[in-house]
Amino acid sequence: MAETTSTTGGMQRTLGLTGVTMNAMALIAPGAFLWITMQLQAANTGGTTDMWTGIVVALIIALLTAFSFAELARKYPDAGTGGSYYFAEKAFLDRDEPRHQRFARIAKFITGWAAHLFYWVYPGVMVSFMALIITYILGQFGITLPLVGQIVVAVLFAILVGFIAVRGISGSTNINIAMNVIQLTALVGFSILAIIFRLTNPLGASQWAHPNAISVVTPHDLAGMLFQSTIAILILVGFESATSLAAEAKNPKRDIPRAVILSLIIQGLFAYLLEYFAANYAVSEKLVGTATDGSAVTGMAAVAASGAPIGDMVRLMGDALLGGNGFALMIILSITVVFAILGTTLAALNTAVRISFAMAQDKEMPDVMGLLHGKYATPHVGIWIMVAVCAVIGSVGLINVTALTGTTLASNIGTFVLYAVICGVTFVSFAGRAEFHSVKHAIIPLLGIIGNVGMLLAILVIGLTTGGVSTQATIMAIGITVGWGLISVAYLAYNSRKQGKPIIASIPSAASGD
Repeated sequence: MAETTSTTGGMQRTLGLTGVTMNAMALIAPGAFLWITMQLQAANTGGTTDMWTGIVVALIIALLTAFSFAELARKYPDAGTGGSYYFAEKAFLDRDEPRHQRFARIAKFITGWAAHLFYWVYPGVMVSFMALIITYILGQFGITLPLVGQIVVAVLFAILVGFIAVRGISGSTNINIAMNVIQLTALVGFSILAIIFRLTNPLGASQWAHPNAISVVTPHDLAGMLFQSTIAILILVGFESATSLAAEAKNPKRDIPRAVILSLIIQGLFAYLLEYFAANYAVSEKLVGTATDGSAVTGMAAVAASGAPIGDMVRLMGDALLGGNGFALMIILSITVVFAILGTTLAALNTAVRISFAMAQDKEMPDVMGLLHGKYATPHVGIWIMVAVCAVIGSVGLINVTALTGTTLASNIGTFVLYAVICGVTFVSFAGRAEFHSVKHAIIPLLGIIGNVGMLLAILVIGLTTGGVSTQATIMAIGITVGWGLISVAYLAYNSRKQGKPIIASIPSAASGD
């Protein structure tokens, strides 16, 4: 029998479909990511005209993966806080053949390792983004925040998120519902303003990043589009976080699979495609910025040079279309981004500590990660450990755009490995069973594996050969990944000796002839 159980240790079932979906949507956070990731996408050599198409590629892969997560969540509603980690073990243990069951522990180790690389780095990246947006807002009032000041902001923000997370998922859900409403309203407003700005051309722009609307949605360079998609996956991840809320969902068998798909459709298919179209459509030589060497740059180069290019665009468009009120509009929208980043960081941290909690319950992580708060029934020690990790990663990401891109890509490497593994687990779980469906449980997972492995290879191959920021960031991401992998393997070996548990179980002699 599996050692990983659905035991929640006192966690309360308070979430319906809306609550589970809103928590997943908060992690995806389109209103925040357009503001904070467009610079990364524009700063990488090549492919700047393929942002929208890169998102489409990433969205297709995400939808294929989401379907696999949903199928596993429907089959294993008792996953508790374990989510993907629980799925990986159950898929093998539920097989009748001992030769399959023996791989249960190594399968969940790989899944847990990838999940932690993803979920533990991701909220740290969000902490960096929060410090950058605060720095940008203060800069609009003539206040320059040095690197040390930015690090202080990052640390304080991480602590704030920790305080909220300790108090339980219900409070986090209420915050996330409000954040989702605010950011969706803001992004629709921005998109309308950007499209009107392009169509009316009040400043007489003559050099647009895209000559027309068709250019925005048309691929221009395969390599550029693929590398853009490796960055874009960061803005789409989060749908699977719903699977770690099964312990707190009122009806996990029904609501978790629905929330996985709904969150991605609402935030990805609608929000991101709309806002990225509008933003790319409105970039022209009238957008001016200053490069690191002090030279003036325009258009997409100005996007790459700005810590908050959407803020610059909103100010430009607001001044031209709203009677010189661009500054006020920019400040209002930047505040909505602050709240959206709070929501996505909170959702990411909640997911991370719940995966760690499940692994600690399973004796695959230190017991301290499985301790629950006496009043709030949350893994409070794990939360504060996560806060420290977020503060460190967030501070590193503030050094320069290379460091920020490198930590982002490291999180994405974990994402692609996790997603590919779960697609494979879906086939293992359903193959040979009465409920097996060739499309849902074979073709879709296979396409998901191909897509995610392809994205992983794109990070490595294209990133290492492109040069500039892309190559430097990719090397940093590989270093983080290898380092975390070595730590994980070392702990697995140590823990296995301590518990006297084999990493890959031997086949019982009675079954050796099977």
